[in-house]
Amino acid sequence: MLVVGGSGSGKTSSFVKPNLMQCHSSYICTDPKGSLIKECGSFLKKKGYIIRFLDLIDMDMSMKYNPLAYVKNDKEVRKIVNTLMINTKSEGTGGDSFFEDSAAILLTALVSYVCLEAEPEERNFNLVLDLLNSIELRDDPEFKNAVDTLMEKVEKRHKEQKKLVPFCVKQYKKFQQAGYKTGQSILATANAHVATLELDEVRGLLSKDELALDTLGDKYTALFIITPDTDMTFNFLAAILYTQMFDLLCERAKNCPKGRLPIHVRCILDEFFSLGKIPNFEILISTIRSREISVAPILQTKSQLKGRYRDHAETITGNCDSFLFLGGKEESTIKDISEMLGRETIDSRGTSENTGRDKSFGQSFQRIGKELLSKDEIASMDGGKCIVQIKGCRPFFSKKYNLTKHEHYHMLSDSNPKNEFDVQKYLKTLGRVQAKKDDLVSVFEVG
Repeated sequence: MLVVGGSGSGKTSSFVKPNLMQCHSSYICTDPKGSLIKECGSFLKKKGYIIRFLDLIDMDMSMKYNPLAYVKNDKEVRKIVNTLMINTKSEGTGGDSFFEDSAAILLTALVSYVCLEAEPEERNFNLVLDLLNSIELRDDPEFKNAVDTLMEKVEKRHKEQKKLVPFCVKQYKKFQQAGYKTGQSILATANAHVATLELDEVRGLLSKDELALDTLGDKYTALFIITPDTDMTFNFLAAILYTQMFDLLCERAKNCPKGRLPIHVRCILDEFFSLGKIPNFEILISTIRSREISVAPILQTKSQLKGRYRDHAETITGNCDSFLFLGGKEESTIKDISEMLGRETIDSRGTSENTGRDKSFGQSFQRIGKELLSKDEIASMDGGKCIVQIKGCRPFFSKKYNLTKHEHYHMLSDSNPKNEFDVQKYLKTLGRVQAKKDDLVSVFEVG
């Protein structure tokens, strides 16, 4: 389903919350501002759901997410690096493709090395950053930096064991082929793409994994991705998460009866534009439904989809079997909807009168085509109504759902503030004690 239009509170109360309250699937929800988990978290927990959340606003109050914990092969390494490169590229700058591609090769080599050589507890982006920071380049062919030495040891060990040269070594050698000045530019480009990961709060977030993305289709789970609605700096992490999640769930489905997950996974992607770009999403949206995975991108306007996915926007729209318009005034969106609704035939009658010397009268009848709803009629649509189109059916008007009429409404914080989900209390139940500024704590060193 593709959902377009509506204000923040209108989308949540008329579409997002009613879907969550059905409790028939695992749910992955984008949660702009972090209000949705507070309003619905307690209800879902009472219904037996496992609650997980990634908070990109207050990372200290988030569960940890380590993308490298799910990497099993070098193809997945390439996909993570590709997603990172796409979503950390500055807007409006084309960039030199040579340096962009070379930086991707360098990062791929380092990520692959960490996944191959590091201890399980150290396989995270923090070690990748440390390796990148240890690469020192000099205009001296005999000089070797720390990473050069590490890669040589790996290659030597594999040769002694009569194994193929590992992928990380092959990729790093491509970087080494660049000259001193070129190498510096490649290194600077790579550092620019991972600069945000250097922040202490981001390092803490990526230090380990508590989200268990590969189990979302095995147990009833509600995963909330809390994103800021005014700052997209960290939203590339959400793009990486969704990219990994789709791959993990599709792989999991292959090993299930009939190639389907035991529990349906419903992705409600509010503010879809702000999530960054998910590579090959136009292909994923047409294939994941057969694995018991469904997606509902929610946009302010259809032009946002064109701006993010360009030539693939129509493919994404075409793979959504249903369309919901909640209202709005953006011109291109209204024009598309008016054309989508089609035209109707109306009877037109005209009369004429000749007031000359010989008075005469005339009538004419004709049938003409008219838009089912004109652009101004769509723009001024009643705020309590929406337009729905389902595959195989004609579009129709419908009333927006009244959330207060739902049988579970009394369990939400909308009905009673006491039902609000306490994130800090939930973290404590997971063994994550959040010390306050003036708390007295005891520290013990355990040998």
